[in-house]
Amino acid sequence: MKDINDILAMAQNVQEELTKAQEGLDTIEVEGASGGGLVKVKASAKGRVISLSIDDSLLVPAEKQMLEDLVVAAFNDARAKADAASSAEMAKMTSGLPLPPGFKLPF
Repeated sequence: MKDINDILAMAQNVQEELTKAQEGLDTIEVEGASGGGLVKVKASAKGRVISLSIDDSLLVPAEKQMLEDLVVAAFNDARAKADAASSAEMAKMTSGLPLPPGFKLPF
């Protein structure tokens, strides 16, 4: 069994690495789309929305409900891609850590 100081040092190192990884997630961009690309949402892997693009052809008052549905779908697509990118980055970061089997990080 390792000395308690070794375990504490390892835990502190893990915390520092996780903090760096979390900060890095905000620099990874994903794009969600709907309506065949007529509505696009750019977001960071951390979930911050960066931009929204709506094709001019959708700006018809009579089609308001459809536009709203497409915006929601694009946001959901971006969120799913952000979650996937975040999971992939965290998996890369934790792959070399000596974590006990079944240990799940709070992300």
